[in-house]
Amino acid sequence: MPVNRKDMAAQAPVLWQFAISHYAEKARWALDYKQVPHIRRSLIPGPHIARVKRMTGQTAVPVLELGGAIIFDSTRIIEAIEKAYPDPPLYPADREARERALELENYFDEELGPYIRQWGYFMLLPYSSTVTALFTSQAGLGKRLFMRAIFPLVRPVMRSKMKVYPAEAEAAREKTIAAMDRIAREVAPSGYLVGDSFTVADLTAAALLSPLVMPKEFPYKLPAAIPAPMAQARAHLAEHPALKWAAGIYARHRGKSAALAEETVI
Repeated sequence: MPVNRKDMAAQAPVLWQFAISHYAEKARWALDYKQVPHIRRSLIPGPHIARVKRMTGQTAVPVLELGGAIIFDSTRIIEAIEKAYPDPPLYPADREARERALELENYFDEELGPYIRQWGYFMLLPYSSTVTALFTSQAGLGKRLFMRAIFPLVRPVMRSKMKVYPAEAEAAREKTIAAMDRIAREVAPSGYLVGDSFTVADLTAAALLSPLVMPKEFPYKLPAAIPAPMAQARAHLAEHPALKWAAGIYARHRGKSAALAEETVI
């Protein structure tokens, strides 16, 4: 009996995200890797706050609706996905290897994700057209025009919330490179961070490095012209083993989208 796509969509998990967010990329990669049919709702930064706060009591994305539960935080989201859809696994079966993978996931969540974002926005926020295009890459003309109109109000909020200032950005750059150095040290002869197969540790590290890697497998349109500060940073780090490793992980494991439908929501 043929599968009814409408019935699938009615029961499917719903991922609330920023399309460009590297933490959202971590969550949707897990869904895509396991080929879990799901719905994506891409929010516009700024106006998203009221909606997400009503759903979760906080303001960060990604948020996953799964089996009646509303889950926020990419690590908790992957934990829920792993329980509901265990194959193919992202957690190693061996207890010691699993603990190691989870420890690395936590390290990258705390020591890479916030800092690459802070440094990245320091380089990008002066370029309004680039940032608004990133925020609305899959949206229609009306929502793109809306984002351009409100961005002068959104930008100072982002700068304040993420502390996107020169001294803090330089410290964030150093933290990002330190995390990249750790990836280079941790990669095993197998090419993976833990054991001989792809795990949540590899997914997390590669997804959180995506703003610098800009892999062709990234599921949303990236700007054709990169602002000079970001282009220079990428050129300077182009030969770093971690970026080459992350590009390889994307090529081998990013796979095709399992999204049933997508919508941009204001």
